[in-house]
Amino acid sequence: MIACKIVHLKGFMSHLLIKESFDAFWLSEASVTTGNTFTIDGMLHPEFFSQEAQEVLKRRHRTHSLWKEVKPFCYSIIRGKQTPLQFKFVFRLSYVKMCQALENAGIAIDPEQVDGLFLNVQYQGGALICTTGTSLKVFTMDKSLDQMWDQMVLRFFQKMGIEYEEG
Repeated sequence: MIACKIVHLKGFMSHLLIKESFDAFWLSEASVTTGNTFTIDGMLHPEFFSQEAQEVLKRRHRTHSLWKEVKPFCYSIIRGKQTPLQFKFVFRLSYVKMCQALENAGIAIDPEQVDGLFLNVQYQGGALICTTGTSLKVFTMDKSLDQMWDQMVLRFFQKMGIEYEEG
């Protein structure tokens, strides 16, 4: 796990809420506190969707909303004259991208044993901190998955031009 303090808040928020930088991530959960606290559970309810859509979700192992689907709602809450008191977004890498990452890194972990690769984005007290996290369904002393995910997130930030301080 790594923690990064975002240097340029405005630039990061543009990536998060306006640009498509985070659109492919699944949203695990969201919380925004302004005059009220708004929370979103990113878990999809398959029974809401048509049979055809359910089959597509199942084929893609998709269990959560894409950030791009929820982003307009979150943007409408955050934008305005006053800065939110706090917010927290928990993103997770999609199942398909996680499988690709494991294969590309040569990590011999069954994807079914990985509960998720997470990126937590938390704003409070004028500071924005991003932390990585992994969750496995089994115990292992092997930290190669953690290291791979940390490096993927740092490369993603560098690719997007997001400046950060590790700490």
